[in-house]
Amino acid sequence: WLPELCRLFSKLGLLLHTIIVPTVLYVYTHKSKLRFEMLFLPVLSISLLVQAQEPLCRRHRVSEMPLFSKDGDITIGGIFSLHDNFVTVKPTFNDKPEPLNFAAIMFCLEQINNNTDLLPGVSLGYKIYDSCSSMPMAMSAAMALVNGNEETVYLNRTCSKTSTAEAIIGLSDSSTTRGVAATIGSFQIPLISHTATCACLSNRKEYPSFFRTIPSDFFQSRTLAKLVKHFGWKWIGAIRSDNDYGNGGMATFLQEAQNEGICVEFSESIYRTYPREKFLKTVDVIKKSSAKVIVAFSSSADLAILVKELLIQNVTGLQWIGSESWVSSVNLAKPVNYRVLGGAIGFIISSAVIPGLKEFFLNINPSKSPGWNELWENIFNCTFATQDKAANINPCTGSESLQGINHVFMYLSELRIINNVYKAVYSIAYALHDLLMCRDGQGPFANKTLHFITKSGENVYFDENGDSVARYELVNWQLTEDGTVKYITVGLYDASLPEGQQFKINNSIIVWAEEKHQIPVSVCSESCHPGTRKAAQKGRPNCCFDCIPCADGEISNTTDSVDCLMCPVEYKSNYLRDLCILKDTEFLAYEEIMGEILALFSLFGACVTLGIAAVFFIHKDTPIVRANNSELSFLLLFSLTLCFLCSLTFIGRPTDWSCLLRHTAFGITFVLCISCVLGKTIVVLMAFRATLPGSNVMKWFGPVQQRLSVFAFTSVQILICTLWLTIVPPFPYKNLKSSTEKIILECDLGSVVAFYAVLGYIGFLSIICFVLAFFARKLPDNFNEAKFITFSMLIFCAVWITFIPVYVSSPGKYTVAVEIFAILASSFALLFCIFIPKCYIILLKPENNTKKHLMGKNQLNNFQL
Repeated sequence: WLPELCRLFSKLGLLLHTIIVPTVLYVYTHKSKLRFEMLFLPVLSISLLVQAQEPLCRRHRVSEMPLFSKDGDITIGGIFSLHDNFVTVKPTFNDKPEPLNFAAIMFCLEQINNNTDLLPGVSLGYKIYDSCSSMPMAMSAAMALVNGNEETVYLNRTCSKTSTAEAIIGLSDSSTTRGVAATIGSFQIPLISHTATCACLSNRKEYPSFFRTIPSDFFQSRTLAKLVKHFGWKWIGAIRSDNDYGNGGMATFLQEAQNEGICVEFSESIYRTYPREKFLKTVDVIKKSSAKVIVAFSSSADLAILVKELLIQNVTGLQWIGSESWVSSVNLAKPVNYRVLGGAIGFIISSAVIPGLKEFFLNINPSKSPGWNELWENIFNCTFATQDKAANINPCTGSESLQGINHVFMYLSELRIINNVYKAVYSIAYALHDLLMCRDGQGPFANKTLHFITKSGENVYFDENGDSVARYELVNWQLTEDGTVKYITVGLYDASLPEGQQFKINNSIIVWAEEKHQIPVSVCSESCHPGTRKAAQKGRPNCCFDCIPCADGEISNTTDSVDCLMCPVEYKSNYLRDLCILKDTEFLAYEEIMGEILALFSLFGACVTLGIAAVFFIHKDTPIVRANNSELSFLLLFSLTLCFLCSLTFIGRPTDWSCLLRHTAFGITFVLCISCVLGKTIVVLMAFRATLPGSNVMKWFGPVQQRLSVFAFTSVQILICTLWLTIVPPFPYKNLKSSTEKIILECDLGSVVAFYAVLGYIGFLSIICFVLAFFARKLPDNFNEAKFITFSMLIFCAVWITFIPVYVSSPGKYTVAVEIFAILASSFALLFCIFIPKCYIILLKPENNTKKHLMGKNQLNNFQL
């Protein structure tokens, strides 16, 4: 019984190697390594140990025979999903998702075998298997192509033989492709897929021998993101199939969308095996969403279930953006689904014209291969007689013609998937041709990179990851007049073209959702117009924002500006805050009303002063003029004239000369004026002191001393001004800080200390003059000039004491106006208080202009105004 037990374990080990091991290898690469190492490796070790007791190496189980086969010097394998599912050992077929795609292998090999230029003297054969959209069936077919179908016994104890197929074409979905590619990659057998688009398959470490003639989802996802950006959609929803195709493609799309500044409000997964409650939840999310555009990276079977629920709840009016898998699906593009998916756009594989293909299909006949029997029965609704059943009802004769047949299997108007199979077969043929035509020392290939041009003019080549160049057509679902749904080509994408030329879209022929011809808008927040900036809403994506107007002095001249730009210092923002305009310049000009009024008062004061000087000159010999030193009176009138005129230097645009003259001329003329008043005050005091018995005071303060005192007092101010102009002179200055709306042209003082030294010296002399005049105000005289000097100095001091705080707080040109007002007010105070009473007597009361009247000893003042 021991030999029988060994044979039993030996058969179990062979079964593990041929069927279970490849499947476990795939799962092993994607699940926990530790779990399978613990469970699988002991079993594998036992099987190998038991096999060591068996001297023979044989296949335990004969694989399924291919549906279609043809012998040749070199065999090419094919694995296609000809049916949707299988039950137990004998499949029960219910649909054909890949109509006649596999037949492209037969067509191409027939062309190649008849071509004397390509693989001359070598015939190519094929073996085509049905995977039934099942991982176990696909793995079994792959192992059959690697090992062969016949039961072979090896006496050398090693199960090693040359692979039956030199290359394999097929596998219709990414998940099964990953399993097969990971397994046969260890045998260095090329697997070229015509429909597996998962970007994960570009990993050369995991799938070293995988190639594909369909673009990777990586390119499709990036292209979809660029499409969304092209139409200005910033706020979208996302739907994906919960499998390798949907998850991988959507992950790439979301990353690219983030790079393009697109926000995703929701991202939901769907799958055909999900319970209905999961689909209803997804529908509820869509209904509550504010996004008007949905990107669906899904298979047609998964999306069909979701569309059915959307139809039940009447969720329409959304713009759908589709991946190639469903947007080109004939089964999904039905009028009933158009209510939900109407106007959908998406990328599909480029179509091509393959000469001779239609004639090849029309010549298909069951007599050439029994594999066509099921197709024949399906198309003509007849039955072939077999050993298991008799064709009692509508038997098939095999002589039926496919000419003019309108069936899903004969849908050859757009050869998209078949063209990928066509390119895959020719890729293998050209690679074999280069390999067989190589010479010693020259290497197996000319450029180490496969590159050829098909009969339709399409360039075919693969990159370092085994991916072909991405070429898509942008299609739009439109409802035709006969009520059918067709996808109309509205654009092209070719990644082989230079950047900027890859996209070509004709917006004018696109029909959007709800039969609209305007591009739908899908944003979380409306765009911020120029003059505003975006402010992110707390806790929401960056596509949701508020528009905040730019502050004064700032602008934004673009839509959706993130920040406002500061205008240059001499510019300000306009009313709309979208343009910087030059600021208005402000200074006290002669043209404005305030400047005109101040200039008129200044000239009026100068004219009045000159008029009084003329009156005094005409009556210079009268007692009232000669009293208190007429020279000081004329010098005072001269200085007052200069005081009135110097105020004109403060009006007009500041220049270098006007800034130098303003404060220095004002300071010197006012000191000259106060010095004369001070001299007259001292004269009054000395005159009354001189009337006392034995007093000779007047000889110490005669005309010479009076002149010297005026000169000495004025010289101090001249010295201060000279130092000021020499060290830190005033200069024109553009004041940009006081106002954001205008530029204030003013004279910078240069030295504030010097300016207040000038004012302080004037104030010092004014206080001395006021104190002396105040003490002399009650001296007996019919015309006591000290009273008028006291009053004038009181006004003078009040004006300049008030001037300082007003000067500091006044803005812009009003600062200059305050200074001019102070000059004019104090000048008019001195002029009117000192000289008007004398002019009154000279002109209106000449009888009082006598020495006797002026020297009266009574204390009553006969001078009455």
